Amino acid sequence: QVQLVESGGGLVQPGGSLRLSCAASGSIFSDNVMGWYRQAPGKQRELVAQITSGGNTNYLSSVKGRFTISRDNAKTTVYLQMNSLKPEDTAVSYCNAVVSGIWSYWAQGTQVTVSS
Repeated sequence: QVQLVESGGGLVQPGGSLRLSCAASGSIFSDNVMGWYRQAPGKQRELVAQITSGGNTNYLSSVKGRFTISRDNAKTTVYLQMNSLKPEDTAVSYCNAVVSGIWSYWAQGTQVTVSS
């Protein structure tokens, strides 16, 4: 069983920054593929950024150059640094862990609101 606890969401003005954190426990963190998803009202959940155990990353095209995913295996934590935020980035963000390529676990979600 994997537990994921998120923190760092909130309200920010357009052009501002937020950093999301997701602390994981209950598995060998360094072996997990970690990701950040988001879901805006009335829309499907979408993958924003993902990082493999080897540190390879991929991003949603609309966030490339603005968002950075990283992981600290010693702290079993994954981060999403979000810069130059736009109103269209407003969504509930979810941390995800894929264990052994099979089991998927989700955090509770944290609201990110970009508004003036």
